Amino acid sequence: MTDQTIQALLVGGAVILGVLALAFLVETLREARRGSDFRRQLKDLVEKPVGEGPKSSILVQDAVEIAWLQPIFNKIPSTVDLQVLIHQAGSPWSVSTFLMLSAGLALGIGLTLMLMRFHIIFVVLGALVAMMIPLIRLRRQRTRRFRDFEEQFPEAIDLLGRSIRAGHAFATGLQVVAEESPDPIGAEFRQIFDEQKFGLPLEDSLLSLTDRIDMVDTRIFVTAVLIQREVGGNLAEILDKIAYTIRERFMILRQLRVYTAQGRMTGYLLSGLPIAVGFVIFLLNPEYMAVLFEDSVGRVMLVAAGVMQLVGALIIRRIIDIEI
Repeated sequence: MTDQTIQALLVGGAVILGVLALAFLVETLREARRGSDFRRQLKDLVEKPVGEGPKSSILVQDAVEIAWLQPIFNKIPSTVDLQVLIHQAGSPWSVSTFLMLSAGLALGIGLTLMLMRFHIIFVVLGALVAMMIPLIRLRRQRTRRFRDFEEQFPEAIDLLGRSIRAGHAFATGLQVVAEESPDPIGAEFRQIFDEQKFGLPLEDSLLSLTDRIDMVDTRIFVTAVLIQREVGGNLAEILDKIAYTIRERFMILRQLRVYTAQGRMTGYLLSGLPIAVGFVIFLLNPEYMAVLFEDSVGRVMLVAAGVMQLVGALIIRRIIDIEI
């Protein structure tokens, strides 16, 4: 590896680490400001008479935490979807932190490729791929969180049904589920309970659950509960049937995962084998592999191979991803 390549990697790494440090600093300052605002508002509530409380609430400050970026974010409709994605993933990031991380990774990787004298097309392509890394991470976190929710959901519905059979109100059953269930079930049901406790209609709280957890199971649950509240019926029996249906559907999904296990292993093997072989060859004979990094044609071949590997992995994943 030449000195120029080492310098390029060091510069790119320094840029990425600098942006990460800036993002962490912004998050720390944001949490400190929110804490001070919260304490100030509590102090105002205690000191001021009833009806003269603070006119602003810390509860409405979650959208955008950096004031000078708010006019820019208001003109970008997709930031609302990004906020929903961050919440669905259960991530502590804010929108501003996400954008800074994306821009920092794109700048660091793009600058590294530029200093390594890659063609401008590959520089732009590498920067775009690096910019997608935070988005991919959020999507993976959301998928993992949805999977945990799906596994815990039937037990939560059973617990809600038993609470109703014991004579508790539906809202009390929500509180029981929130206290007895692990996250993410506990967190989501706790939010439903808190929303209706502080005055939001229960129908709106349940519908907001389908926005946060966009799954077939939650839509079935919310639709059944809302219909029962309109026309009446035995809610506990309805919840038992919903839990049974969700368990049967989940069992079918697990069977499909067993049937597609060979395809998934093939995809993992085909995606990782070229990288592993290249790494082993580089350890055994660095001079042999150095041509790919030092020669312009070799760099083009590396980028083209990486793009084809990524496209192939996505195609294989799409083939084995069966939804019911």
